[in-house]
Amino acid sequence: MPTNNCIHGSAVGVDGCRGGWFAVEIKRDGTWTIGIFADIRDIWRRQFQISGPILIDIPIGLSDNGSRACDLMARKVLKKRASSVFPAPCRKALRAESYREACDINHRQTAKKLSVQTWNLSARIREVDDFLAVVPRARGHIRESHPEICLWALAGARPMNFNKKTPEGLRERKRILKKHFRQCEDIVKSAETSFKRKDLAKDDIIDALALAVTGLSPPETLVSFPPSPPRDSKQLCMEIVYTDQFIRPK
Repeated sequence: MPTNNCIHGSAVGVDGCRGGWFAVEIKRDGTWTIGIFADIRDIWRRQFQISGPILIDIPIGLSDNGSRACDLMARKVLKKRASSVFPAPCRKALRAESYREACDINHRQTAKKLSVQTWNLSARIREVDDFLAVVPRARGHIRESHPEICLWALAGARPMNFNKKTPEGLRERKRILKKHFRQCEDIVKSAETSFKRKDLAKDDIIDALALAVTGLSPPETLVSFPPSPPRDSKQLCMEIVYTDQFIRPK
């Protein structure tokens, strides 16, 4: 949870894409910046001169002996979109040289094997994990989030009706994001014309936007699954960040 109520002047959302990492910075005054970066270090070095958080769609805190509570909680509220949250691997599995080896390691550590989707993300997870190990000042500034959870929260605790890779799903997500940041359509159009589809898919743009719009929320509204996240063996929070600004109390 934030320690003060200072309003963020800007925020960055980061999503993996075929060209590397796609980052969107949005500012409270309506200006914005986009870019594709080869390495998470490049984003940190650039820092976009931001005052707010960098929310990234990648597991950060990693359990060594079981499922992460944040993944379980996220899947529960997303309902039919639950499959979009891949179970995070244990840290030892990230060092495997093959999918089969990673499955064996993860099963020994957590009693669960890895999905192919999770294995395909392992290099990116390892990249961020290694980076945070050597740049401790980035911890707490770069925080894990998830686009579908961000959209669920921005829509008032309502999961998306359509898959994000369908035209209906893209339109649904853009409608929600435009309610919270009017320039979202301009960002989407700029990204689509600036980068090739082989490097950046349409849903990557929307995912990064959802993270950035969430990061621009008042700090006191940025919460997480679980509310008091545990830390892993490297003292990294096992959390998924979202805003509760538009969720009515039960």
